[in-house]
Amino acid sequence: MDIGKKIRALRLEKEVKQEELAEYLGVSVQAVSKWETQASAPDIALLPGIAVFFGITIDELFQLSDEAEFERIENMFWQERRIAPETFEHCARFLEGALKREPRNVRAYCCLAYLYNHRAHSDHETASEYAKKVLELDPEDKSGWVAYLEANNGVCGDEWYDNHFEVIEYFKEFLKKNPGNYRGLYAVIENLLKDGWYDEALPYIEQMRTVAGTHQYYVYMGDVMLGKGDLEKAISWWNAGVEHFPDRWQAYCDRADRFKKLGRYEEALADYERCFEMQEPPRISDGLYSMAQLHERLGDFEAAVRDRQRIIKCLREEYDTYSGESIDEQRREIERLKRRAGAAK
Repeated sequence: MDIGKKIRALRLEKEVKQEELAEYLGVSVQAVSKWETQASAPDIALLPGIAVFFGITIDELFQLSDEAEFERIENMFWQERRIAPETFEHCARFLEGALKREPRNVRAYCCLAYLYNHRAHSDHETASEYAKKVLELDPEDKSGWVAYLEANNGVCGDEWYDNHFEVIEYFKEFLKKNPGNYRGLYAVIENLLKDGWYDEALPYIEQMRTVAGTHQYYVYMGDVMLGKGDLEKAISWWNAGVEHFPDRWQAYCDRADRFKKLGRYEEALADYERCFEMQEPPRISDGLYSMAQLHERLGDFEAAVRDRQRIIKCLREEYDTYSGESIDEQRREIERLKRRAGAAK
């Protein structure tokens, strides 16, 4: 970012006038104006004073362009397990500044949402470790039990805590304003089904059939049948989704998810493998994650290790990713699985 643009961005972020900066530095308002329009640049001797005025370091005056800063922040979500507090604050300031300059900047709002979700996720990881310590020391401690479930988005068994009422109501209103919106339909259907509101979900499922024209209509109809206790019809609907869309890898992945929950592990593993093989690079490795979990549940730790190694291979060869949290997470899981395999012998 050019120094003049940076000064202007900082000034707008701090909500100060050119006159205030000019008075502090002992220069004319016209000089500040010329810096901001890039007609001229401030004398190097003024840089420390500019940095002090805005409460930043001199290095921060010469930061990346806005585009590069956005890219750096977005990459951070996938590559960093923890974001340091000072880095978090810097990112938040940059994004909030971007919104002051451009109030309808969707990218900035999205980045802020991801930034706070990332911190919430890492905080929950930390909370989970503390809660596990509570349960190790006192298995009967209810507060530790509640804290662990909350940290891991677990089911408490209490309808007051476990329902998705607010999410459902939000997306109902969202769909009134954005009728036929695919993602809105997807969200309201998933949450209605999760809470067991099968009949209420049906009109939205019919809309999904028109809007998406994919296998999802069949998947959701199968989910309704399963919820109502008709397993045979449920499987028939899921199979129909694959039969009608045999070239869509998502159909196999969705059916695999259902087979996994029903304990039909071999069928699930076959579908997950098929959905991964069908994709064109760069492939989404969700199926490999699920395979690793299934193999671990079946006690086949060596197979689970191979699944994790395939994820690393995919990240390296198809996403050119050789380091960062996405790789480190798999390495941690591989070491954990090897320890479990050793303990099982």
